[in-house]
Amino acid sequence: MTKRIKKVAVLGSGVMGSGIACHLANSGLEVLMLDILPPNLDDQQKSNKTLRNRIADTSLANAIKSKPAPLYDAAFATRITTGNFEDDMDKISACDWIIEVVVERLDIKKLIFAQVDNLRKAGSLVTSNTSGIPIGQLAEGRSEDFKKNFCGTHFFNPARYMALFEVIPHAGTDADVIDFWMHYGEVYLGKKPYYVKIHRHLLRIE
Repeated sequence: MTKRIKKVAVLGSGVMGSGIACHLANSGLEVLMLDILPPNLDDQQKSNKTLRNRIADTSLANAIKSKPAPLYDAAFATRITTGNFEDDMDKISACDWIIEVVVERLDIKKLIFAQVDNLRKAGSLVTSNTSGIPIGQLAEGRSEDFKKNFCGTHFFNPARYMALFEVIPHAGTDADVIDFWMHYGEVYLGKKPYYVKIHRHLLRIE
């Protein structure tokens, strides 16, 4: 498989999203981390880009200050660019990997993936960090190129330190994509990848 990852979009900046963003920056990737607009902005505040990015910016700042440190070197934070879903979602078209780390609600994740499907470049990898929603449900209604390049890549918290990295396919995931993540997780992310054949309810790990 010839896929290469240089730039990644992390969709969601909570504890897991920001932690994953930091660990991907550790591995040398250029990271775009997006989240929702802050609620209840007035008309004047809506024109302020800094305020519009407040959720992602605050999450990143909190992650950098957290212990144990999510970054090997504090300077690696410069590899992470923040933004919001409304202003910056189109930037995922330049990304080689898009990982979703939003709230664990199927309806919200499916809305996000509908946008991703419309904006991503063909052949880009798309994954979810979900720990409880079947991957096949997230792939429903998506394009064939999306489906074959889509699977779960589940990090554990804290993302830098926990070794386990679950690779969770659905029925339409291309076999080469699974092989890619098993290799990438170990060699580039420093993880111990596990191939999860049946997601969660009937969990089996090989």
